[in-house]
Amino acid sequence: MMSFEQIASISGAADALPANLAQAFGLDMPAAVADGAAPMQGPEFSRLFLDQISAVNDKLSGADHAVQMLATGEAPSLHDVMIRLEEARLSFQLLAQVRNRLLEAYQEVMRMQV
Repeated sequence: MMSFEQIASISGAADALPANLAQAFGLDMPAAVADGAAPMQGPEFSRLFLDQISAVNDKLSGADHAVQMLATGEAPSLHDVMIRLEEARLSFQLLAQVRNRLLEAYQEVMRMQV
């Protein structure tokens, strides 16, 4: 069994990890995070996820509109339409994979013994 001191040393190393990784890759960290202070509060995860869902929906709507313009002969080129369709498809696939990973993580947490 681990002692309290060992757990505290691991915890301390984990707290310093983001700053160490940033230094190793030559990235600039905000002073509050680099000094070990509490990280800055940002938008909630749910807000970020909803924003991404909205962005994917906008891409899908734009691609649908581009297909309609192509069908009526108003689209500037087939290549532009195909690029928009592919961007929308990839965005949707990424969103679906993120959702699947979130569901897997939730199910894993629900299976944990308390």
